[in-house]
Amino acid sequence: MTDLLFDIPANPTIPVMGEAAAYPIHRIFCVGRNYAAHAAEMGVEVDREAPFYFTKAPSAAVASGATVPYPPGTENFHYEMELVVALGAPVFRVSVDDAAKAVFGYGCGLDMTRRDLQLAARAKQRPWDLGKDVENSAVLAPLTRAASVAGIGPQRIHLEVNGVVKQDAHLSDLIWSVPELISHLSHYYHLRPGDIILTGTPAGVGPVVAGDVITGGIDGLEPISLTLGPAEA
Repeated sequence: MTDLLFDIPANPTIPVMGEAAAYPIHRIFCVGRNYAAHAAEMGVEVDREAPFYFTKAPSAAVASGATVPYPPGTENFHYEMELVVALGAPVFRVSVDDAAKAVFGYGCGLDMTRRDLQLAARAKQRPWDLGKDVENSAVLAPLTRAASVAGIGPQRIHLEVNGVVKQDAHLSDLIWSVPELISHLSHYYHLRPGDIILTGTPAGVGPVVAGDVITGGIDGLEPISLTLGPAEA
C-alpha cells in the first residue's frame, strides 16, 4: 500500500431508508434546465436536442437536516429542489428501455446555487463552477430503494422557505425522463454504483438569507430540510 503525504476526508454517504448500510457517493451529476417553466424564469430556452449537465464534487454533499453557513463570494444564494437518482449498477451505452434497471433508489435533493456568480459566468460563456460547485451545496435526504417507488411521474415536488411554498410542480413536468438521462449520460461516462443524478428543478427558485429554513418533499420519499446559518467570519 502506498503511503500518503496527508489524509483527506472520505467521500460522503447517504442513508438508505430501513437499512443500516449507507450509500457511498462516487460522483454527482446535475441536469440543467429540465423543467420548461424554470428555463423560462431564467430567461433561456430549453435545449430539446439533448440534456446538458454540470457536476459537483462529492465533497459538496451535506445531509438533510444540517445547518450550513451562508457561503462566501455571493449576495444571491438560491435554493433548487430536485429529484435525486442513485445508481446501483454499472452501465455504459445503455438503451433508454434498459436504463431504469440501473437505478438503486430515489431521494430528495437541494442544488444550492450562488446565482449571481452563475449568471455572471453564463453572460461571459464561462463554466458555472463557482456558482454551482459550492461547499455544502448538494443537500441530500435519505434514499428510498427503487423497488418501493411506484414509477416516476405523478409525484408532487415542492419546496418551502420558512413554511411558505415557493416551488410546486410534478415529476411528470420533467423534460428528460430518468431513463433518458441515464441513457444519455452513459454514452459519455462509464456510470457505476455511487453515481447520483440531480434531475433539475421546477420554477420558483429564489434567494435565501441567514436564518432561513428550507424544507421540501416529493411524494413517497423522505422529506428534506436545510437551515442557513450566518456567513463565517
